[in-house]
Amino acid sequence: MTMWSLRRRPGRTLGLLLLVILSFLVIRSWLLQDSGMKLRTTYKGFTEAVDLYFDHLMSRVVPLQYKHGGPIIAVQVENEYGSYDKDPAYMPYIRKALEDRGIIELLLTSDNKDGLKKGMVHGVLATINLQTREELQLMNTFLVNVQGIQPKMVMEYWTGWFDSWGGPHNILDSSEVLETVTAIVDAGSSINLYMFHGGTNFGFINGAMHFHEYKSDVTSYDYDAVLTEAGDYTAKYSKLREFFGSFSDVPLPPPPKPLPKMTYEPLIPVFYLSLWDVLSFIGEPIKSEKPINMENLPVNDGNGQAFGYILYETIITSSGTLSGIVRDRGQVFLDTVSIGFMDYKTTKIVIPLIQGYTFLRILVENRGRVNYGNNIDDQRKGIIGNLYLNDSPLKKFRIYSLDMKKSFFQRFSIDKWTHIPDVPTLPAFFFCGFVIGSSPSDTFLKLEGWEKGVIFVNGQNLGRYWNIGPQETLYLPGPWLFRGNNQIIIFEEVMAGSVIQFTDTPYLGRNQYIH
Repeated sequence: MTMWSLRRRPGRTLGLLLLVILSFLVIRSWLLQDSGMKLRTTYKGFTEAVDLYFDHLMSRVVPLQYKHGGPIIAVQVENEYGSYDKDPAYMPYIRKALEDRGIIELLLTSDNKDGLKKGMVHGVLATINLQTREELQLMNTFLVNVQGIQPKMVMEYWTGWFDSWGGPHNILDSSEVLETVTAIVDAGSSINLYMFHGGTNFGFINGAMHFHEYKSDVTSYDYDAVLTEAGDYTAKYSKLREFFGSFSDVPLPPPPKPLPKMTYEPLIPVFYLSLWDVLSFIGEPIKSEKPINMENLPVNDGNGQAFGYILYETIITSSGTLSGIVRDRGQVFLDTVSIGFMDYKTTKIVIPLIQGYTFLRILVENRGRVNYGNNIDDQRKGIIGNLYLNDSPLKKFRIYSLDMKKSFFQRFSIDKWTHIPDVPTLPAFFFCGFVIGSSPSDTFLKLEGWEKGVIFVNGQNLGRYWNIGPQETLYLPGPWLFRGNNQIIIFEEVMAGSVIQFTDTPYLGRNQYIH
C-alpha cells in the first residue's frame, strides 16, 4: 500500500492518513494493585492485561482495515517507547500481538529524537515526533540512513505544548509553525498535526510529568493548538489553511462560523457542606492497621480507587515530627484545623503541642499520574507505606474513599445542605443553582478569590482549578448546560471565594514562547 506524502505539485490532491494508535500511556490504576507490576514490559501481569484488551479491541478493529474495505490504512505500535525502553522484548511482543489478531496494514512506531533509535522495531516503519526544523534534519539523515528509501512521516508535529500548574502558558508563534510545516512538506514527508484541535482534561483525567520534579497538567489541554480548546480559529489555522489550500485546484469552501460564547450573570453560592459533616453520611470508612494506597483500597468491586481524593484518619496523643511519603499532595489537620501540607518536597511536618486524644487527618489528592518517562511504575497514590510520628509508625487508620463520582454526590440530599456561615469550615462543598432561559452556549468559568479545588456542573466533573495558575478560566461547553435549571457544586480545599463568574473569553495565563 502507499502512504501519501504532501508535496506542492500542481493538480495533486491531498491524501489522508488514518491511524489507529494503540498505546498504554493511560495506565489503568488497577494494574498497580500488583506490587511487582512493571508497566510497558513483558512482565506477565502486564502482558495478560494487554492480551485481554487486544482480544476485545482487535475484534472490532480488524474488519475496519483498508484491505477489508474499511478506512484504517496503518496501525501505530505503542507510542514513544524509545524514551522508556525498559524491555527489548516488549515492542516485538506488541507487534506480534497485533499481527496474531489479524492486523495486516502498515505498522508504524513513533518517537521523538531522543528515543528514535531505541524505539525502532525490525520490519516496522519508524516515524518521528518533533517541533523544530533542526529535528526535521535528524529525520532526513538518521531515518534515511537506517531505513533507506521508505515513506517519511512526522507522526506528531507539536503545534504548541501543554501547561503545568504553577508554570507559564506555553505558546508557539504561528509564523514558526507555518515555516516548519512548509519545511516538512517540502522534505517529502507526510504530517500529522498534534494538536490540531485543543482539548480539555475534564474531571480528574489530566496526566503529569516527573523528571526533575513532579508537575501535573492543568485542566485545559488547549495546547496553543490550531483550533482552540473551544474550537475557535487561530492565526495558525488561517496560515495553514492558506498553505494546504494551495494544493487544491478549486477554492476551499468558507469555514464554519465559530460557536457563540456567552457571559452569564455571576453566581453567589448560598449553601454549603463541610467535608467533616459529609463524612457522617457517605458510608462507613475502611479500617486498617496501616495506611492503604488508593489503588489497593477494597472498593469498586475490588478494582480500587482510580482518581480523586482519599482521607486518612487516626488518633494521636503527642506532638512531634510527622513523616511519610504522600502522593501527590496531602493537607494535614488536627481535628478540623489545617496545619500544613505534605508532598514530594515536604515529607515532614511538625505537629504542635496537643492535649489529650486528637484526630490526625490527612486529605490526599491524586493530582494526576505520570504518563511519560521512567516514573510510570511509581504512580500509586495516597499515603505510600507507613506514616510515622517521631519515627514510630502510626496505627489504626480509618480511610475514606472520596472519588467524587456521581454516586458520591447522590448522598448529598437537600436536607443536608446548610446556609454558608460567616466563616465556613474548610475543606467544604459549595452549592448554587441558576436558570438559563435560552439555548445554552459555551462559556468559561472564572473563580477569582477561590484557591484550589474541583468544580462540578450538573453532576459532571468539569475539572480542577488552582490560583497558582497559569490557567484562570475553565471551559464549560454549552451541551453541559440545560435550558432551565442548572446547578454548580464547588469543592474548595483552602479558601472560598464569594462569587462564581462567567466570561466569553478564556484566559490561560501569562505567555511563554516555546523556543
